[in-house]
Amino acid sequence: MTGTRVLVVDDEPQILRALRTSLRGAGYQVETADTAAGALAEAAMRPPDAVILDLVLPDGSGTDVCRELRTWSSAPVIVLSALGDEREKIAALDAGADDYVTKPVGIDELLARLRAALRRASPTGEPVIQVGDLLVDLEKHLVTVAGNEVHLTPHQFDILRTLAKNEGKLMTHRAILRDVWGPGYGSESNLLHVHVSQLRRKIEPDPARPRYLITEPGAGYRLVDPDR
Repeated sequence: MTGTRVLVVDDEPQILRALRTSLRGAGYQVETADTAAGALAEAAMRPPDAVILDLVLPDGSGTDVCRELRTWSSAPVIVLSALGDEREKIAALDAGADDYVTKPVGIDELLARLRAALRRASPTGEPVIQVGDLLVDLEKHLVTVAGNEVHLTPHQFDILRTLAKNEGKLMTHRAILRDVWGPGYGSESNLLHVHVSQLRRKIEPDPARPRYLITEPGAGYRLVDPDR
């Protein structure tokens, strides 16, 4: 963890102070910003290893900050917000956020989510998995179908990675949600359904008749080789 830099973005001074103290106490280097413009400038000057980002900022939206960061940074982003509306969550996740935590949140839970996000972002020397014409390079985050590269969002890739590492095995909604989004998302199957539908449009020859990503009604999904 030594040397791991975390950028905390929030317009409430007391929250910035509390998070800075707690994160430094846990061994992280911490930079802070209280505006959208300040967050982007800080991230450009001192690229963070992870970002904790409030959604409501005085000069813009945290969702827009996340979307801009995703054009040049792969650092995991944890959205920390008092807004608990599911549409806000989906908008932030679709913009590239890796996790969404609703205030108030205990520091132990936040630290656990941060550790999980950093683990997922770290190079692991993981293998290349081939399922029919679908190739998933887990280390390079590269996906091809019949030799053609497919561009996935971070969450789409994480869903595919979870299924590919368990090829042929039924993965429940809860297991996928917990693996991809972490604790607290185990019951949000509608959120998973949206991402799976988007993923199918990118990897299936005919998304309406999926051959790779198979639905097990009421249970979950499995990734299979259509030629077997």
